[in-house]
Amino acid sequence: MAGIIDTNIITQVAFVVRDIEAAKKKFAEFLGLEVPNHFATNKSTDNIVDGKPAPDVSALLAFLDVGPNMAIELIQPNGVKSVWQDVLDQKGEGFHHIAFNIKGMDEKVRMCEDAGMKCVQRGKGYAYLDATSDLKCIIELLGE
Repeated sequence: MAGIIDTNIITQVAFVVRDIEAAKKKFAEFLGLEVPNHFATNKSTDNIVDGKPAPDVSALLAFLDVGPNMAIELIQPNGVKSVWQDVLDQKGEGFHHIAFNIKGMDEKVRMCEDAGMKCVQRGKGYAYLDATSDLKCIIELLGE
């Protein structure tokens, strides 16, 4: 069975945090890894949140490699309305999403929406789908 997005291989588990410096040090210490660098995402006119342009959306990101093709992603949002900031404001720090690498972004987003998920944020190479009613989490699709 192929499933809705034609893959069942998770590539990321992500957490929203208020202090990326502290979070990446704690995760690295726990996992026995070097503390990763972090970087800011680009603000872009491609970003859409809740169906509206969101050119000021940005976040600091850090990735810890924890297996073949698997990473823990840490996200510190910049305070602007986004799926990251919404979760941080409503639930506090913690789990945010699981991510999958896919091909055919538009088709996969449409298929997820047909399955009852809502696309809550999208930008170049990514889309977040609210699957909390059925899957109890946000799903991120990565690809083009």
